[in-house]
Amino acid sequence: MPPDGGPAAQPTGWARRAPALRHRRFRRYFAGQAVSVLGSWIQTVALSWLVYRLTGSAALLGITAFLAQAPQLVVAPLAGVWIDRYDRRRLFFAVQGLQMSQALALALLAFLGSPQDWQLVALAAVQGLLNSLDAPLRQSLLAHLVDDRRDLPSAIALNASVFTSGRFLGPPLAGLLLGVSSEALCFLANALSYPFLIAALRGDGVADPPAAPPGRISLAGALREGFHYAWSTPAIRTALASVAILNATAASAIVLMPIYAAEVFRGDSHTLGWLLGAAGAGAVSATVLLASSMSRRGVARTVGIGWLCCGLGLGGLGAIREAGLAMPFLFVLGAGLAATNVSTNSLLQGMAPDRLRGRVISLFAASRFGMDAAGGLLAGVLAQHLGPLAAVVTEAGVLAAALIWLAPRLRNLHRQLA
Repeated sequence: MPPDGGPAAQPTGWARRAPALRHRRFRRYFAGQAVSVLGSWIQTVALSWLVYRLTGSAALLGITAFLAQAPQLVVAPLAGVWIDRYDRRRLFFAVQGLQMSQALALALLAFLGSPQDWQLVALAAVQGLLNSLDAPLRQSLLAHLVDDRRDLPSAIALNASVFTSGRFLGPPLAGLLLGVSSEALCFLANALSYPFLIAALRGDGVADPPAAPPGRISLAGALREGFHYAWSTPAIRTALASVAILNATAASAIVLMPIYAAEVFRGDSHTLGWLLGAAGAGAVSATVLLASSMSRRGVARTVGIGWLCCGLGLGGLGAIREAGLAMPFLFVLGAGLAATNVSTNSLLQGMAPDRLRGRVISLFAASRFGMDAAGGLLAGVLAQHLGPLAAVVTEAGVLAAALIWLAPRLRNLHRQLA
C-alpha cells in the first residue's frame, strides 16, 4: 500500500470479506471510530444512571434521553449545508473537540458533587446539538476514506457495525465501570476516547477531502437546494421516507423493553439485558453480513427485506408473553432495522453528488436519529395510556399500512438500480 493511501492492494483475508479494509485511511478511521463509539455509549448509560439516581424522576430521564437525539431532526439538515460549504475534516476535528469538552464538563460536575438538574439537562441538550453535526459529518467522510467507490457500501456497513456493536457492548461495560467506580470515570473515559479518532484522521496519508466553496448562495438557499434535490429525486425521496417511517415505528419498540421486561415478562434487569442483547446481536449480524455482500443493485431488495423483518419482529412482540420467545423476534427486529438503515445509507452515498452529499446525508441522519427519538417519545405516551403490548400492536399496524404504500415504490427503486 503506498504511503499516500493510493491504489488499494488486492484483497486478501478479511479484506476479501470486507473490501473497505483494503484502504489504509479507512482502517485507521475504523479503529478510532470503534474506541469513540464505545466511549459514547458508556457516557449515555452513565448519564441516564446519574439522572435517575439523583432525581428518581422517570420524566427527567425521558427528557434527557430525548434531548440527546431529537435535535437531529431539526439541526442536521442545517449541518448538511455547513458540511458541503467548508472543509469537512477541519469541521470534524472542531466537533470532536467540543464533544470532548462536553464529556469533561460532565466528569467535572460528577466528580465535584451532585450536579443540578438543569446542568444535566443543559449538557444533554448540548450533546444533542453536537450529535446533529457529528452524525452526518462521519457519514460524509466515508466516501473520502476509500479510493475505490465500489468499496463504499462495505465501508458504510462496517461503519454501521461499529455503532451496533457499541450499542451491544457499551452498556454492559458501562455497568461494570459504574459498579467499581463512579459516573465521573465513565464521562472521563468518553472524553479520552475522542483523541483516538482525531489521531486516526490526522495521521500520515490522510488527505483533506475536497470541500465545496461557500459561493454566494445563502444558507436558506443552500438548504432549499438540498431539500429540492432530495424531493425531486424519486429514489432518494423513497429511501428517506422509508427510513423515517421505519425508525419512528419499529425502532421505538426498543424503548419499551424496560417496561416489557418488568410488566409483561415479570423479569428484572437481567431479563432486560437479554432482550436488548438479542436486538443488538441481530443488528450486528446484519451489518457484518452486509459489509461483505451488499451491492448497489441489491439495495432496494435489502430495504424491503428489512421492512419485512421489522414487521415480523413487531408482530411477534405483540403476540407473545414469554421472554424466551421474545428474543428471536427481537433478533429479527434488530437485523431488519440495521439492514434498512445501512442499505439506505449506501444508496444515498452512491447517488448524491459531492457538492450535495453533506446535505443529503444530513437528511438521512435527521430521518434516522431524529425520527427514532420522536418515535420513542410517542411509544412511551402510547404505552402509558394503552399499555406496552397495545402500543407495539399499534406500531405494527402502522408499519403494515406503510409497507402497502411503500411496496410499489421499492419495486420502482429496484428497477432504477438494476
